[in-house]
Amino acid sequence: MRRSMRPSVRRCFCAAASVATSALVSSCIAVGPDFLNPAPPNNAAYTREPLAGTRAIPGATGEAQHFAYGGDLPQQWWRLFRSHALNKLVEEALRNNQNLQATMSTLRAAKEVVYAQQTKYFPTAQANFDATRQQISGATPGFAPVPVPANGPFNFDLYTGQVLVSYAMDVWGLNRRAVESQQALAGAQRFTVEAAYLTLTSSVVVAAIQEASLRDQISAIRQIIVLNRKALDILRQQLNAGFANRLDVAAQEAALAQQEATLPPLLKQLAITRDLLTALLGRYPNEQPYETFTLASLQLPQDVPVSLPSQLIMQRPDVRLAEEQMHSASALVGVATANMLPNFTISANGGYTALALAGLLHPFNAFWLLSGNVTQTVFDAGNLLHLRRQAEANYDQTGWTYRSVLIGALQNVADSLHAAQYDAEALKAARDFERAAKISLDLSRQQLETGQANILFLLLAQQTYLTATIGVVQARAARLSDTAALFQALGGGWWNRVAPPTEKILEVGSSTAFTLIDPHGLY
Repeated sequence: MRRSMRPSVRRCFCAAASVATSALVSSCIAVGPDFLNPAPPNNAAYTREPLAGTRAIPGATGEAQHFAYGGDLPQQWWRLFRSHALNKLVEEALRNNQNLQATMSTLRAAKEVVYAQQTKYFPTAQANFDATRQQISGATPGFAPVPVPANGPFNFDLYTGQVLVSYAMDVWGLNRRAVESQQALAGAQRFTVEAAYLTLTSSVVVAAIQEASLRDQISAIRQIIVLNRKALDILRQQLNAGFANRLDVAAQEAALAQQEATLPPLLKQLAITRDLLTALLGRYPNEQPYETFTLASLQLPQDVPVSLPSQLIMQRPDVRLAEEQMHSASALVGVATANMLPNFTISANGGYTALALAGLLHPFNAFWLLSGNVTQTVFDAGNLLHLRRQAEANYDQTGWTYRSVLIGALQNVADSLHAAQYDAEALKAARDFERAAKISLDLSRQQLETGQANILFLLLAQQTYLTATIGVVQARAARLSDTAALFQALGGGWWNRVAPPTEKILEVGSSTAFTLIDPHGLY
C-alpha cells in the first residue's frame, strides 16, 4: 500500500505549488498599455527644397561645403576641423569636466534604482533571534480549574529563533511595470549623459573658434592702428611743413584713439573666453592651457554628413530622452491600473522557541506558520481611479512633449543648414566689401602722401576698412561655428562610439578620485 504524504511535507508542497502558480500567472499578465516606440517621421524634411551645399569663396575659410544626406557623422566629429590642439583640449575636457562626471554618477544611481526594484521579484527573508528574561508576579493566579494565588515570583528565560519569509505575487504585473518605468528613467538619464557629452564637446569647439575670432580681430585692429599711426605721422610732418592744418591732425588723432579704444573690449572678451575654455577642461582659472587658436589653425570641413530626418529620431539625445520619459509614463499607467486590482501575498514564519538556549533546536520546540492574503480596495472615494487618470494624463503630456522635442530637433538642423548656406554668401559679401574698402584706403593714403588728401575722405576710408576687416574675420568664424552647430544638431555621432565615457568614482570621505570605466554596465 502506498504510504501517505506527511502533513508537513504536503504543506510545503502546496506552498511551493502556489508560488509556482503565481509566478506563471504573473509572467502572462501585465495590465496597462504596452509601449511602442514612436514611428520615425517618414514625410519630414529639413527644408522645402534640398540644400546641396555651398559654393567656394576665394580666400581662407572659403572652401565649398557639400551636404551628404544620409551620411553617418563620426563620433569624434571635432577632428574634421583638423586641429591637433583642438583635439587635445576636447579629449581633456571629456576626461575632467565635472558636469559630465555628475551626469554619469546620476546614471549609475538610476541603474541601482532599477536593480533595487527588480529584487521585488523574489521573496523577502528575514532571520530573527530574540532572548528575554521575565519575572511573573507572585500575585498572578494559577491556571488550575479553581484560581489560586501563586506561591511566589517566577523567573524564566525565553529564547526564540525564527525565519520570516514573505512574497508579494506579481499577478497583475505591477512590479514588472514599476521595473519597466525605472528602466526607462535610467535610459532617459543615459541620454542625459549623451546630451551633456555633446554639449561639452560643442562648447569646447565653439569656445576655441570664438578665441580664434577674437585673436584675429585684435590682430586686424592692431595692423590698422599701425597704418593710421603712419598716416598721423605724415600729417604731422605736413603740418610742420605748412601743408596741413592743426584741425586735420586733431581729426586723425581722434580717429586713432577711437580705434585703439576698440582693443580693450576685445581683450576682455578674449580673457573671458579663455577662462570659459579653462573651466570646461575642469581646471582652475590660473591653469589655462598653453594651446591658443587662430582662424588659420582651423580648417572648414568640406564633406558634411547630414542624417535623414528618419535617422535623427534615433540619434538626437534630447529626442531619445523624451522617448524614454514617454516610456516611463506608459509603464506608470500599468502600475496605477494594477493598484486597483486585488493584491496577493503569502508569508511563512518558522523557528524554535525554548526556555533554555541549550535545547533551542530540539524538534519539540519547533513552530511554523503559513498564511496567504488577498487584499482588494472596496471603497476609497475614487482615489485609485483618479490616480490612474492622472497617470494617463501624464502619458499624454510626455507624448506631446516628445513631438515638440522632435520638431525642435528638425528645426535645429534646418536652421544650421540655412546658416551654413548663407554664411558662405556673407563671407563673399564681406570679402568684396573689404576689397573695395582697401582700394579706397590705399587711394586716400596715396593722396595724403602727395598732400592732396581730404581728411574727411581719409577718416571715412579708415573707418570703413576697419569695419570691413572685422566683418571678414567674423564671417570666417561664423562658417566654422555654424558647422559645429550643425554637427551638434545632428546628434554628435555618439552612436559610433566604441567605448562609453570614462567615469571617475570619488572615494567616500576623501577628495582623492580613481578612474573606473563603466562600473555597472551603464551602457
